Amino acid sequence: MRKSAPVFLSVLFIALLFAGGCGGSKDPAAVAPQAGKKVVAFAMLRQETNVFSPVPTIIDDFEAAGLLYGEDVLDGLTDELVGFVAAVEEVGRGSVEAVPIYQALAMSGGKIEAAVYERFKGELLQGLREMEQLDGLYLSLHGSMGVEGLRDPESDLLQAVRDEFGNSLPIGISYDLHANVTEANARLATFIVGYLTNPHRDHYRTGYTSGEILCRTVLGEIEPVMAFRKMRLLKGGGMNIDFLPPMRHIFNWIKKNLKREEVLSISNYMVHLWLNEPELGWSTVVVTDGNKELAEELAEELADMNWAVRDYPHREGYTPSEAIKLARSNWLARKLGTVMFCDASDAVGAGGPGENTWILKALIEEGSDLVSYIPLRDREAALEAYAYPIGETITLTVGGKLEQTYNRPLEVTGEIVSKKDWLYGKTVILKHGGVHLIITEMPPAAMAPDFYTELGLNLWKADIVVAKNLFPFRFTYLLYNRKTIDVITPGTTNVDIYSLDYTDIPHPIYPFSDLVDWR
Repeated sequence: MRKSAPVFLSVLFIALLFAGGCGGSKDPAAVAPQAGKKVVAFAMLRQETNVFSPVPTIIDDFEAAGLLYGEDVLDGLTDELVGFVAAVEEVGRGSVEAVPIYQALAMSGGKIEAAVYERFKGELLQGLREMEQLDGLYLSLHGSMGVEGLRDPESDLLQAVRDEFGNSLPIGISYDLHANVTEANARLATFIVGYLTNPHRDHYRTGYTSGEILCRTVLGEIEPVMAFRKMRLLKGGGMNIDFLPPMRHIFNWIKKNLKREEVLSISNYMVHLWLNEPELGWSTVVVTDGNKELAEELAEELADMNWAVRDYPHREGYTPSEAIKLARSNWLARKLGTVMFCDASDAVGAGGPGENTWILKALIEEGSDLVSYIPLRDREAALEAYAYPIGETITLTVGGKLEQTYNRPLEVTGEIVSKKDWLYGKTVILKHGGVHLIITEMPPAAMAPDFYTELGLNLWKADIVVAKNLFPFRFTYLLYNRKTIDVITPGTTNVDIYSLDYTDIPHPIYPFSDLVDWR
């Protein structure tokens, strides 16, 4: 969930905005557009929900990621918003002004508290009401957001805007590639644009495309029409990486068809598995300039291509014990770098609570002679350990406090070798033999090497490094990683859908039913 665009790009775009006067930093209430200028508002409300996690997402989780309002948004633009603002500057050519409402994003987790969501919805509507002119709206969303007591919150948000500002207002939204697109989403939005990479690395492109379509729409240059297909398909487990089989040829097909003159956007949504929704399943969305027949044709063809690879096998997973043995046997990989363990069943990046002790237990019992780095979320233990001085040997009980269906508490004895109060709250490194346990207050996905290096840990010296996310680490750790092992344990992000407690998903759906067609 960290910023995907370099800081210098954000600074450059902000400088351009002030110089061009197109997307400048504005308070919604202060907008007084020049004659003939179009005004578009934009906001980000992004969180990916794992409904099987009992840990709610609260306002603190949004504040930890940097909650910004009004003109402060442009000082901290991130992800899609960077590309969107750049598109308004370049495509709008001084004829379109972009006004920020807020930028709110949180690490994946359990359902958002109802009061938190209602706050953000109210703030969006109030910000739009205060604008003297509103010609269009862009929302950076996730598409798999969950809210306590509410189904399909993205559509609820869109409906609230439609109820107040009407059906003629152009509304563009962008979604994560793992969005669960619903019929209501497609009906309420003017257009929907999604990521085309997994691991995700095209946030800027997604925002730019959204800004380009919205600018050209409010200027009257194009008339977006959208086609949507929902598939009876529920499949994940790492088979949906864009540059590897079986999805590589599908995304190449998308890139080829994006070059067609009338095609504005093509998105392939390979849904987040950890939802429990009546419309759960893969979907395809195509946006064209006024050519509804072409949009329908391409959306249908893309769905057929997805269906054709539905039985592609998942990557092989290993128990913690098997993973340690495999890492030990790969001595050359450890000498030349490190072996990465993907904690697939407690992936914070997919909404896991981050307190898996199964891998830690195996490392202590079977791999303490190896140098390993492993993160674990436990606010209580972090605060307790933080009170001790560096060099002290202490015994703590960690894990199994937030989610007790899959996780178990574990007693650990070790020496405090480092302490830091930072993005993840009070953090302590407890060393037991070669095992370096990083105990944090906030959920640690360890998506990139800087999670460890900022704590003073040298990745070149590690035999094993644990990442608690499914995809991003696979390219962020390329400098260090010499072998990746997917570790499967009990957990809320288990990729084995047969182990998940689905109660409200559609039936029949593949692979629970052996269907011959996705329709």
